[in-house]
Amino acid sequence: MIGFLHTSPVHVETFDRLTRQASADTETTHLVDESLLERARRDGVDSVAADVSARVHQLRDAGARVIVCTCSTIGDLAERFSDDVPVTRVDRPMARTAVACGPRVGVIAAVESTLEPTRSLLEEEASAAGTSPSIELALVDGAWSAFEAGNTETYLRLIVDAARELAHRTDVIVLAQASMAAAEPGLADLAVPVLSSPAAAVRHAVAELVRRQSGPAR
Repeated sequence: MIGFLHTSPVHVETFDRLTRQASADTETTHLVDESLLERARRDGVDSVAADVSARVHQLRDAGARVIVCTCSTIGDLAERFSDDVPVTRVDRPMARTAVACGPRVGVIAAVESTLEPTRSLLEEEASAAGTSPSIELALVDGAWSAFEAGNTETYLRLIVDAARELAHRTDVIVLAQASMAAAEPGLADLAVPVLSSPAAAVRHAVAELVRRQSGPAR
């Protein structure tokens, strides 16, 4: 079973669907706590450490053998609580791919609290890969307000417009939040790859689950 920690209920159906597509036999369990992102934005990420730890343990207790945190703002924090059950932030597999795409990485974000965690993650993955890309961060004004208001069409249009503006000076575009994945089709004509996190994170989680089920090599 894969456990998903969300800060928005809109992700539940998306990650269920992606898991079914990746592995029809894999079960899922979800825990949604919108207050984690709200408080992390207001008071800083470390202010929610105890609650993130508690949510991770709840997913373990529910039977999760692998956990994915789908919120980019608190993802690094959630990974600190990997123990007997591995916890992966949703954007790590995407970041690993991005730093292999070229020396100029563009990042699109709708929430300011996502910017520095995403930069740090990209730098971490680049260091592991022996590269040192330049990273340009773009915060999309008004996008998160549209998302919170349920105006998905406006949200995605703003993301697409920002990505198009950034594309001409980068080698890859990173859509920093899981909620941006639906903008990908509108950017298919760009000359540079556009990466979103959900599908890559699910594939990684399924592979990790298979590895753990297989046990140590004999």
